[in-house]
Amino acid sequence: MAIIVLKFGGTSVGSIELVKNAARKIAAFYRQGHKVITIVSAMGHSTDQLVALARKITRSPHQRELDMLLTAGERISMALLSIALHDLGVPAMSFTGSQVGIITDERHSDARILEIKGDRIRQALRQGKVPIIAGFQGVSQGREITTLGRGGSDTTAVACAVAFKARQCRIYTDVDGVYTEDPRVFHNARLVRKITYDEMLELATRGAQVLHPRACAIAARCNMPVQVLSSFSGRPGTTITKGEKMEKPLVRAITHDTRLVMAILESVPRNPRVLSQIITELAHSGVHLRFFFHGISEADRFDLSFILPLEDQAQGFAVLKKIAGRLAAKRLRMKKGIGAVTLVGPGIGSSLEILTKLLDILSQARVHIEAVTTSSISVTCFVERRKLFPAIRRLLAGYNLKRKAAPDGQRLNRKRRQS
Repeated sequence: MAIIVLKFGGTSVGSIELVKNAARKIAAFYRQGHKVITIVSAMGHSTDQLVALARKITRSPHQRELDMLLTAGERISMALLSIALHDLGVPAMSFTGSQVGIITDERHSDARILEIKGDRIRQALRQGKVPIIAGFQGVSQGREITTLGRGGSDTTAVACAVAFKARQCRIYTDVDGVYTEDPRVFHNARLVRKITYDEMLELATRGAQVLHPRACAIAARCNMPVQVLSSFSGRPGTTITKGEKMEKPLVRAITHDTRLVMAILESVPRNPRVLSQIITELAHSGVHLRFFFHGISEADRFDLSFILPLEDQAQGFAVLKKIAGRLAAKRLRMKKGIGAVTLVGPGIGSSLEILTKLLDILSQARVHIEAVTTSSISVTCFVERRKLFPAIRRLLAGYNLKRKAAPDGQRLNRKRRQS
C-alpha cells in the first residue's frame, strides 16, 4: 500500500500513556498494510523547559549550542515511541534529522530545508519497519546540527511526505482540526471540515497556530494533502487541499493576534527613499514588520506608523529612535495595546458586501480601526486590543461562523505552540 506520514505534536506525546496511545494509532495503520513514516515533536513543554535551562545561564545562549540542546527533546520522544511500538510487536527504528539526511542551510534556530536524502528511511521501509523521525531538526551542509524554528516539526512532516511521495500527511495534535476561531477563547467556534492551502497559510501567518506557515507553503507548492486531527477525540478533523474554482466569496474562518504594538514617527521629511531605508534597517535588525502606513499631508513632512510584534518592541524602538534622530523627526512614540483580527476566505478582499458588513459590525461595537490591509483571500483590521474579543464575537455571529450546538461531552480542544 501507499506511504502515509503521521506527525504527533508535543501534546500528543506529553506523557508515557500518550506515547503509548500514539503507538497504538501507528500500529493500526501498519497492520492495515500501510507503509508508515512517523514524525514526532518533543514531549509536552520540554522544549520550553530546555530553553529555560539555557537562559538560567545567560539571557542570550550561543545559537549553535542552543540548537544542540533543543534537539534532545525530539530524540527522547522518538526513542520512547519506537520502544512503545516494539512492545506492540511492530518493528520500528528511530532516526535523528541528521541520520535521515535532512539537509538545511546554515541558520541556527531558523534553518530552511534544502533537501532530504532519506536513504536510511527507504531502507527501513523495505525491511518492513516503521521509521520514527525526530521533527524540528536537521544538519547543515557544514555538518552542524540545526533546528527549524518553533513549530518546525510540522515542516519536517510535510517535507518528508513530499520527499517520500506519501499519499497523505496527517498532523495529530490536541485540536480537532481548524476552527472558525480559537475554541479555547470562543467556545461556539465551528470546526471547518475542508480548507484550501492558501486559506490555511493566511490563517497561520495571521495568528492561528494549528499548522506552521512553512508547512502550509510546502504542502501548497507540492500539492500534498494534509489532514489536521486530534489524537484524542476520534473526530475526522480538517482536510487541507487545493481550492475549488468559481467559488463565491465567503468568510471561512477568523483569526487574531493580541501581541502587537504600533510605533509612530512624527514629522518625517517627505523623501521617496526614506520609507524604503527605514524598512530595510528594520529588516536587517531582525524586526518582523507586520504592516506600515503613512499619514497624508501636502506639506514637506508626514507621519509614519509601523505595526510590530510585541516581542520585537524593544529592538524596533531602538532602531527607529536612531532613525528619528538622523531624520530630525519631531518625535517617536509607541502605542501599546494593539490587536489584529483577520477574516479569511475565497474572494473576500474584493467583496464589497463582506467589507461593508465588517465595517458595520466594528462600527456597532465602537471599535476604532487603526489600519486595514487586504489580499484576495483576507482582510486584516488593526484595532485596540481591549475591544478585540467583543468584536470577534460579533463577527462570528455576523458571518454565521458559530456552531449550533456541541455534542454532549465533547472536549473543547485547544490550539498549541510546539516544536
